[in-house]
Amino acid sequence: MQTPNSYRIAAIVGRPNVGKSAIFNRLAGRRISIVHDEPGVTRDRITAPCKLSSSAFTIIDTGGIGSNPDDSFSNAITQEADIAIESAEVILFVVDGIEGLTPVDQELSSYLRKAEKTVFLLVNKIDEKQKIGLADDFSSLGFDKTFSISAAHNSGFAELADTINSALPEDDNNSTSNNHNIKIALTGRPNVGKSSLINALLNNDRTIVSDIAGTTRDAVDVPLTHGGIDYTLIDTAGLRSRNKQSTSIEVFSAMRSNSSIRRSDICALVVDAAQGATAQDRKIANIISDSGKPCLVIANKFDLYHPDAAKSDRLASIQDDIAEQLFFIPYAPVIAASAKTGESITRFYFAIEQIRKASWEGLNTGALNRLLQDALAAHPPPAGKGGKRFKLLYATMARERDREKAINGANFIMFCNKKSLLPGSYERYLENKIRENCAYTGIPISFTFRERETRKQRRKN
Repeated sequence: MQTPNSYRIAAIVGRPNVGKSAIFNRLAGRRISIVHDEPGVTRDRITAPCKLSSSAFTIIDTGGIGSNPDDSFSNAITQEADIAIESAEVILFVVDGIEGLTPVDQELSSYLRKAEKTVFLLVNKIDEKQKIGLADDFSSLGFDKTFSISAAHNSGFAELADTINSALPEDDNNSTSNNHNIKIALTGRPNVGKSSLINALLNNDRTIVSDIAGTTRDAVDVPLTHGGIDYTLIDTAGLRSRNKQSTSIEVFSAMRSNSSIRRSDICALVVDAAQGATAQDRKIANIISDSGKPCLVIANKFDLYHPDAAKSDRLASIQDDIAEQLFFIPYAPVIAASAKTGESITRFYFAIEQIRKASWEGLNTGALNRLLQDALAAHPPPAGKGGKRFKLLYATMARERDREKAINGANFIMFCNKKSLLPGSYERYLENKIRENCAYTGIPISFTFRERETRKQRRKN
């Protein structure tokens, strides 16, 4: 798959509510940024590859600059946009064609000229031929390249993408590395420190951090390379319980967070070590468990967890607490860390590598069948109606390992007489027996049952 080079970057900037996120989604080819009529919805830098042209390049969506109504974040958002402008080769300056030229647009145009970068003026919301003349209102800004586009109607984007591609440095991406990019979704309730953890891993203020819960609204993709391995950290919006989602934006953010879990390779559930795993943490852990995704638990703010006790005692205690509170994901490794102090942050990479290696482990078919038959003999499954019992005829590990995936699950195919004779508790017993022989750290185990055909079924066939 073609990926853009790190210097082929175009940043989308403009005042709030001119359609930057909608333009970003069109160039990315999928809905990533949340689009809403409320100004100031986008707060962080969000990156994605654009592949509409012959060579891929990276696009960055930024929060609105200049008149953001959310004063508690306005300075941080402007700083985010400054970083995006600094890292980009091309700046896409978005204005609202319907609303016309505003003093904020004029102020921003002067601001962007000081960057001494290539600037393309995008006049958005020009969705009818009779509106094309509205773009002339912006000629006084003095930019050489002006594009009349409509994000709502997907108009003008092919030409725009080709022009951006031509303005960027040539793509000399000849990398032959076969390292898979591991996508890791950091999930959790609001204000447990997901963005702070990403900033600590990156060692810069990449996502906006605030004491106000709910700072992150979009699922923010953050590329990162460590130890020669490529990662994408997905900073998701904090998941509140449904009855506490006060706005439609929070509902959209929750939906986007759930989508991020589905597209990730690994989920990292972030909990507040000082508070312990709450009922909402358990609900999120259930979402991860139901998704069948590999996972780990990060107990953040560990510096506040019994700070006066010996570290060895604190580590043992937090492991016991998490094991008790999140008992239904016992396979998830637990990292006790502090984004604030940087304590044990690098253990994150160690845990990811543990999970990656575990995903390629496997019992050979002979050992698996001996293990399961011994388990059945030591503790036979209960008898059902008529005294019938579940019988395992043969088992094998699914070998359709997808080489395009960074992390594979552990799925076992069980050939049996009748699946309905096996209680759910007995499945967990078999899973535990497998883990005694092969831990599959961070990897959920699943079973696919294939029933033997009855004589009646064979006669029909």
